[in-house]
Amino acid sequence: MLVSNLPFTSPWLLAPMEGVTDPVYRGLVLGLHRPEDLGGAFTEFLRISQRPAKTEEVARHMGPSSSPIPVGLQLMGSDRERMADSARAAIRAGAVLVDINFGCPAKGALKGCAGSGMLQDPGSMESMVKAIADAVREESGDRVPVTGKIRAGYNDANSVADLARAVEQGGAQMLTVHCRTRAEGYCPEVDWTRLATAAQAVGIPVCANGGIESHADLDRARQETGCSFAMIGRAALGNPWIFSGEEVSTQRAAQFLVDYWDAIVATPRGHARAANGKVKQLLRLWSAGDLVPDAEARTVWLRETDAPAQIARLRSIAADTESHT
Repeated sequence: MLVSNLPFTSPWLLAPMEGVTDPVYRGLVLGLHRPEDLGGAFTEFLRISQRPAKTEEVARHMGPSSSPIPVGLQLMGSDRERMADSARAAIRAGAVLVDINFGCPAKGALKGCAGSGMLQDPGSMESMVKAIADAVREESGDRVPVTGKIRAGYNDANSVADLARAVEQGGAQMLTVHCRTRAEGYCPEVDWTRLATAAQAVGIPVCANGGIESHADLDRARQETGCSFAMIGRAALGNPWIFSGEEVSTQRAAQFLVDYWDAIVATPRGHARAANGKVKQLLRLWSAGDLVPDAEARTVWLRETDAPAQIARLRSIAADTESHT
């Protein structure tokens, strides 16, 4: 435990990513790492809309885990009471941390005044954090921390310090800041000075997110911004070993994708077509093990519509790297 009652085992964290960090993918990534290399992960957000989440629903969302690496539950919604009741359900389901999403830039979130839609009203953000922090404290005492994740702003980053203070004043014990604004989406340019501004504005630990593309960037982000933690999202999709910095063979890279494919097919609604789509989602960004050495190779992988042929090729490479042509 590095700071206060935060459960993380190292400063490096796996980001919550909608449609990706489900129990299947997350479990495989956790299995690659020691707690000293990957300090924690988060679920993809659980959307709270017309009703609070039930305990069993939260448990399904978190999924089973035997890993010593802690996983926090992320909630997203705009109704304070429903979010607070969902946080209580999360504690009953065994969550070790409850995170609040103030960063999702998707149109659906904005329409419901959730995610980054709340960045326009720091007062509402503070009230949301307080409602959830109070609910968690009532349910668990001081055992389970509440954290929040924001973007650097809605249309611009001028209010990043105010947003950071709103999350702190609501009672959060850590703040993650994605250094792009809602308007910037996932543009390639990043400005880490915004992270430094947020870290200087609050007394709670801040986690840097955005623009961390390599293992070396993890330390660099903390050194340049003064943040206590660093979080990786998209770069971890392309290289699941990024937290340890391990250089893997083409064979091991292919084996990870084979394992991912097999785990998806083994789920209640899993099938080869779904597995092919999920694997392609990773292959779009894949950088580990020289499995995708250039743009031409990436195009070949992504254009493959024959699911049995795709997995057969991956299995062949995993068994013998010399078969990769």
